[in-house]
Amino acid sequence: MVTEAQALAWLTAWDRQGAHRTATEGDEAGAAWLAGEVRAAGAEVTVERFAMARVDPVAAEVSFEGQTIGGVAMFDAPDGDIAGLCGPVGQGAEIGVGTVTPWAVYTEAFRGMRRDSGHQALVLATMGGAPGLALLNAEAFNAPYGSPVLLVDSAHAEPLAAAAARGGRMRMRVRVRAERVPVDACNIVATIAGADRGRPPLVIMTPRSSWWTSTSERGGGLVCWLACLHALRAAPPACDVVFTANSGHELGHIGLDAFVASRPGWETSATWLHWGANIGAAGGTTSVVSGHEALRTAMSAFLVAAGVEHAITPGGVVPNGESRDIHRAGGRYISLVGSNPLFHLPQDRLPGAVDVAAVAQLATGAARMAIALSR
Repeated sequence: MVTEAQALAWLTAWDRQGAHRTATEGDEAGAAWLAGEVRAAGAEVTVERFAMARVDPVAAEVSFEGQTIGGVAMFDAPDGDIAGLCGPVGQGAEIGVGTVTPWAVYTEAFRGMRRDSGHQALVLATMGGAPGLALLNAEAFNAPYGSPVLLVDSAHAEPLAAAAARGGRMRMRVRVRAERVPVDACNIVATIAGADRGRPPLVIMTPRSSWWTSTSERGGGLVCWLACLHALRAAPPACDVVFTANSGHELGHIGLDAFVASRPGWETSATWLHWGANIGAAGGTTSVVSGHEALRTAMSAFLVAAGVEHAITPGGVVPNGESRDIHRAGGRYISLVGSNPLFHLPQDRLPGAVDVAAVAQLATGAARMAIALSR
């Protein structure tokens, strides 16, 4: 149903837009492109804007022993300018030094460390699946907490650890400052009306913002989203099908919050298809996630028919990404997510980051699932 050529064309367009951080130039370029693709498919598109405060970094650096290392601040931590003794995270220096993975934000251990470390600032070298600066999502974007946190490239992990090991003899200065600029971000929304308008809707969502270009992180989900749109234009649904591609993903899902706020009750009345992160990432795996056994079984069958190897996550597992919000509300959802060695790294780009053949297969399975649920 979805050819490799079509998948590659969509992925290439995305890859050319630059970094897709919420409410930046690349994010707006992605919105304009996707809106154009919706219109080209013959559907009506709505750009739903929501207000936010964009974080524009002014200073994000750590200085010690005559050198200064630049980085990126956690977007859900406060600003600060702290000088003092450094030491390992968990010990009693003014500035704590350590390492962190981009998946840590989903753990209570990381949240607890930020709340209770006792440090006035934290400097954390990011350790992703490959060397580089693997940024962490700001899960508490609208409610910053803890101390200032500076994230730096994995290349600095050893020098920082050596400095921290010198403890009482080593002083650092951490500067984290940003401007909060009132702006609008947007979700791209399309609706295909069903024959029976009284039935609960099917919502097909994918995030469309990220820290970097994020071609394999976000691209596969967008290909699945567009494949479903084309499939349901060709096979009109019985129920209303609402497509939403949300900004604000890396900032605590604020785009999904805005979408749901204008549709009260949909978390539990609608059925949700979530095309999540890393779908078809090169070197990655695919998982089917849902709290509902029938949905897991159906999605798995469509993936098998499309030739996709995948795992099925047990129903009691709370998912990450936007489907987590639906799960916690008690809603009915199915989610496709993957693993990715380049997760949250700037080198997540074409050509090497994506398995295009896998994306086409996954999008075919996704489209068939959408048709089945819309009947």
